[in-house]
Amino acid sequence: MSNLPAAPGASNKPVFPASLAPMALPAFFVLLWSTGFIVAKFGLPYAPPLTFLLLRFLGVLVILLPLVLLLRAPWPVGQFRQIAVAGILMQAGYLAGVWCAIKLGMPAGLSALIVGMQPVLTACAAPLIGESVRPRQWLGLAFGLLGVALVVYAKINLVGLTVESVLLCVFALLSMTAGTMYQKRHCPQFDLRTGTVVQFAASIVVVLPFALYYEGLDLALSQVQWTSNFIGALLWSVLVLSIGAIFLLFALIRRSDATKVTGLLYLTPPTTAIMAWLMFGEAFNMLGLAGMLVAVIGVVFVVKK
Repeated sequence: MSNLPAAPGASNKPVFPASLAPMALPAFFVLLWSTGFIVAKFGLPYAPPLTFLLLRFLGVLVILLPLVLLLRAPWPVGQFRQIAVAGILMQAGYLAGVWCAIKLGMPAGLSALIVGMQPVLTACAAPLIGESVRPRQWLGLAFGLLGVALVVYAKINLVGLTVESVLLCVFALLSMTAGTMYQKRHCPQFDLRTGTVVQFAASIVVVLPFALYYEGLDLALSQVQWTSNFIGALLWSVLVLSIGAIFLLFALIRRSDATKVTGLLYLTPPTTAIMAWLMFGEAFNMLGLAGMLVAVIGVVFVVKK
């Protein structure tokens, strides 16, 4: 059947253009990653931040560990320490910083702007892992940062802003940047299933003492309100963010340099703003639309070959 000639006038071109295929994975990652602030809005009112993260990390292990054992997935040999360090930076450090900052009153828009500086920070440190940043990419990074600033400018609310919340967001920015670069340099290749188990197990070990000290875990667990919003936020955090989005992030780190991967994060605040507008009716104006366009132009400059 495969040797039959095409019908007259029929096209042999694939339905999905091959040129669009490389764009599908980054676009899907941005879409999933952008739901992080939406999940925080749903989940944080019903549980302390570190307790929520512990439940999230445990949920990942409950799902992945049996699958890893059943499928006999290969465990990393000689890479346990490197994978664990990358996971602590990218999971425990980044998430704890952002979630605790929002819980202390950090506006989501300002938090997104601070964390949105990661591509610039990564580009500045790219030579440390043997990567170079071309002038066109620097231009794209500048466009991206400007676009993010325009998107969140009208939405920033400084009420309740504290030094502690700003420092926590900066810590999250540094932690995620360091984790991305560390993994790219020291452990770019490993089985995603077992590697993710190692990373979240290490994150639990790091977050647990802080949860015990700052939240009193017994008291914090008793304060968890198991509402439908909280359960939905927890399930989304485990399945979509901590498994789906993280798997996609690792895949992108493998196939691209760190600057290109983090450049995609410029699209997160604009995408999150659209989601918040659709789901919560948050204000969205022409300045935000202009910022989205500028951010997209910046990403094109960074990632286009």
